[in-house]
Amino acid sequence: MNKSYSDSYKAAGVDITAGYRAVELMKKHVARTMPEGTGDAIGGFGGLFALPAGMKEPVLVSGTDGVGTKLRIAQLLGRHDTIGIDCVAMCVNDVLCCGARPLFFLDYIACGRNVPETIATIVGGVAEGCVRAGCALIGGETAEHPGTMPEDDYDIAGFTVGVVEKEKIIDVKKMRAGDRVIALPSTGVHSNGFSLVRKVFDVEHCDLTAPVEALGGASLGETLLTPTAIYVKPMLALFAETEVLGVSHITGGGFYENIPRALPAGLGVRIRKSDVKVLPVFNLIRAAGKISEHDMFNTFNMGVGMTVVVHAEDEAHAIEVLRQSGADAYPLGVIVEGEGVELV
Repeated sequence: MNKSYSDSYKAAGVDITAGYRAVELMKKHVARTMPEGTGDAIGGFGGLFALPAGMKEPVLVSGTDGVGTKLRIAQLLGRHDTIGIDCVAMCVNDVLCCGARPLFFLDYIACGRNVPETIATIVGGVAEGCVRAGCALIGGETAEHPGTMPEDDYDIAGFTVGVVEKEKIIDVKKMRAGDRVIALPSTGVHSNGFSLVRKVFDVEHCDLTAPVEALGGASLGETLLTPTAIYVKPMLALFAETEVLGVSHITGGGFYENIPRALPAGLGVRIRKSDVKVLPVFNLIRAAGKISEHDMFNTFNMGVGMTVVVHAEDEAHAIEVLRQSGADAYPLGVIVEGEGVELV
């Protein structure tokens, strides 16, 4: 009997039937994210989504990102259920910085070998992230790369599209000296700086599961794998209640690179270091790696995942709205004449 094409493809390292099973396993996760206006044929060639009705001048805002080498922590721990949340967070938090509401999300997973249960677990995390962000998971791709990736390796990237009324796009030119900066706390390291983290702790050879006193008894692995915060719900509540003048998603580059991206020319921000609610994991990283304070604030979020600029008279109300929506926001700094970030 001659071998079928699928048998030959499997011999080359690509298991088509595993791909079919992975799609079947992930359907229940995808279904959780689907609002009206989306197609229901998972596995088709394109994802469908209808723009919200009633908008005057809708502007689409897109963002794409991955999770970086945080993936290695998940692989070492054999835990793949939260990494998809990170992927969604990195994308949807970016489109928030324009004032947009995320509408839908697509993922791309490359793997050395398609293990359907693992892929479905990863997509389950993506679906959970989409639920938290209020957006639909309308499609994606799983690509098996035999011979170019180790069998137990995988990578994930995502893409989101949001929408905002043209007149509601955040305009940083309205910002003035004296306006206030508000912090939205992070949940941990989020998804940036992990190449340094892995080097500092030598994660390939350390015990990631042992309790760490400096982390309140939590393990290093558990702490590092904590999913990136998704700020969609509190930020949408804030957009509806207060004029927002600038939003920064604090990712790679920390305070020094990300906060200025949401400032107009001629303005900077002054922050008192004592006002930053630094999480214990960052103190542990700094001590273990003997890293300078400047480099810590130039690499990590230090406990602040997002910053928001509002008029001084709106600060108290903005903080109240954010807190009522689940973000334990607090005053962080003030807009000043000058450039960049001044930590005092």
